[in-house]
Amino acid sequence: MKRIFLAMLLAAGASALAQAPAYPDKPVRIIVGFPAGGPTDIVARMFGERAGQALHQPFMIENKPGANSIIATEAVASSKADGYTLLAAAQNHVMIPALYADRVKFDVAKSFAPICIVAKSPTVLVVSPRLGVKTVAEFLRMVREKPGAYTYASVGIGSAVHLATEELLDITKTSMTHVPYKGAAPASAALLAGEVDAYLATVGSVLSQIKAGKLVAIAVAASERSRLVPDVPTFAEAGVAGFRAEVWYGLLAPAGTSEAIVRALESEAEGFVKDPGVRDRLVAAGLEPAATCGAAFSNQIAAEIATYSRVARTLNIKVE
Repeated sequence: MKRIFLAMLLAAGASALAQAPAYPDKPVRIIVGFPAGGPTDIVARMFGERAGQALHQPFMIENKPGANSIIATEAVASSKADGYTLLAAAQNHVMIPALYADRVKFDVAKSFAPICIVAKSPTVLVVSPRLGVKTVAEFLRMVREKPGAYTYASVGIGSAVHLATEELLDITKTSMTHVPYKGAAPASAALLAGEVDAYLATVGSVLSQIKAGKLVAIAVAASERSRLVPDVPTFAEAGVAGFRAEVWYGLLAPAGTSEAIVRALESEAEGFVKDPGVRDRLVAAGLEPAATCGAAFSNQIAAEIATYSRVARTLNIKVE
């Protein structure tokens, strides 16, 4: 009887496995909280194209811009946790608690199952040639001589650039005046025109001006040098330890998504990053491939939420 019962259990288990549909068995949506053409959208479309070919189902990109990506983030947080609605997230995701905690219906950490970071864009501190500085030491010495007299650009109050630059000023015990602009293009233009003195920009957004000698890159805010500007030292190499400000782009699923589906998506993300063709396309877009998955991604999100929340509290930054 025991053998018969065991055989029945094994048969039932095999039947259940046979009936479980392979993932995915229908189209997958990737929601992007920004307009088409930006870096988050570019990464999402590249990932969706490759994943669709590998998994034999369309990965469709749906742009839901607005409210600094909160509309898209809320839509995914409230979606069914079945792996068929994903969020293409970027660095601003971890700033939502610091700036919008009282205005959102989701928890940036607890409402999502992190899959992987798949690309990053290191930031670089660039200055105008007219300042006559080429190193971090020279720049800090100049700024310290006249506290608050020099200015830095950002892409808006409460933006990643704003908070990261203030973190740098805190670490180096220096003071500069913040001048916010409505986007990367006007911020770069302002630096080129001499309206501001410095700008912590994503490497891709100022690469052509660096190569043309119109801007001077003095340090990269990353753990290692960027392949896009290999001659530019990191802040750590320049004597400023503990400062990193890489803009990441990754994938999140609604909390409660099965571990099997998360692992399947992680596998696709890892394959995406290792693909030489993908790597070339990312670099051409001013981005770099990066694979940070699972617990490591979760830990990074938690650490960045804490960092940016502290900076926002210290500066009393609020977004109305």
